[in-house]
Amino acid sequence: MKHFLRMFVQVCLYFYCKCLWRCLKFVVRKLTGQCELQRICYNTKPGAARTMKIEASLKGSKSKRLQTSVNVHPDAIEKTIDDIMELKRINPDRNPQLGVSLQACLLQIVGYRNLIAEVEKLRREPYDSENPQHEEMLLKLWKCLKPNSPLKARISKQWCEIGFQGDDPKTDFRGMGLLGLYNLVYFAEWDTEIAQQVLTDSLHPKYSQLSKAEWEKKKFDKAIGYSFAIVGINITDLAYNLLVSGALKTHFYNVAPEAPTLTHFQQTFCYLMHEFHKFWIDEDPLDIMEFNRVREKFYRRILRQLQNPEMALCPHFAASESLINM
Repeated sequence: MKHFLRMFVQVCLYFYCKCLWRCLKFVVRKLTGQCELQRICYNTKPGAARTMKIEASLKGSKSKRLQTSVNVHPDAIEKTIDDIMELKRINPDRNPQLGVSLQACLLQIVGYRNLIAEVEKLRREPYDSENPQHEEMLLKLWKCLKPNSPLKARISKQWCEIGFQGDDPKTDFRGMGLLGLYNLVYFAEWDTEIAQQVLTDSLHPKYSQLSKAEWEKKKFDKAIGYSFAIVGINITDLAYNLLVSGALKTHFYNVAPEAPTLTHFQQTFCYLMHEFHKFWIDEDPLDIMEFNRVREKFYRRILRQLQNPEMALCPHFAASESLINM
């Protein structure tokens, strides 16, 4: 009986708050002459703070047309903006900047959803050693990381030198499919110097580029390395979970003026790989069995950072400064 009463009170409180909130919005609109979307765009600077408020407003609207506006095709965004303006009775000639701001927000919202679909497709596609493109990417990974050490054979123990578990890397991609390979190749190809240094440090952590004094201070004579490629696939999983949970919205909405793309996701992976490497060294684990503990601690740290609406994990990857004028 007590459980039923508690549930009843919670339901009543929910509907009371919902009605109260809608009444409050109605009063504020009458007082300001602006709808909620206008107030958000005019009073919140561009970036995650604005886009996430717009997204919440549209999803929480009592209008089905507004609720579904976050799920439209990118080509239909302009038409959707016109529909929103009409529904909200906003004169576009008197509010030209509002349409521009709403379009930028919708491009980010719809783009994030499409990015999840694209990433999921890559994750679900298994590595196929009979596919020439897959094999070419795998060999490119080796050439980028070990340019001065030719691969003697496709099936070789040499793969362990870049952190795979056996003589054929295809078995290591099962968890993340092609997504893991795509990320590793991007890191090795576009951030080559850092990727090669991280690989070297993962094999010989005692010889990292930190100064001798820093290593001695932190007692790195017991520093433990890790398998570069396997950790890369694991960090791909971490980035994937951040994406599908919505945690990466803060970052992407701050660095992508329009729709976030696969390149933004791969750049974020590069950042996470580099940051995890530094985090691993700082944690100075006793052995590789502590990997899950260190990974979970790193994951929680990134989540805390992403709770800040101003956060951009790797701001130097921002596509442009055009956000300022949106």
